[in-house]
Amino acid sequence: MYTVVRRYTGAGPLAKAMIERRQDVEDVLRGVPGFRGYYALLTTGGTLATITVCDDQAGTTESTRRAAAWIQKNMAGISVSPVEITEGEVFLSF
Repeated sequence: MYTVVRRYTGAGPLAKAMIERRQDVEDVLRGVPGFRGYYALLTTGGTLATITVCDDQAGTTESTRRAAAWIQKNMAGISVSPVEITEGEVFLSF
């Protein structure tokens, strides 16, 4: 399995919009080949972290591309910091 974590600071409005459009977000990511799971959390400081798990790096690369395209198309009026991306092979899973 391969995982990508995306971090956006000052992203409270983005998180709110994602909640309101949850089905759209789900539809975009569930179509990624090898998709396994998606998680999103918002810290009290306004940092949004999303975690996508796929079978391989090709899946996480595609999920990052789709997420960026969706944000660009649907969240044009919302300002967030540039995304910080961390990704890698899962070596422990419970």
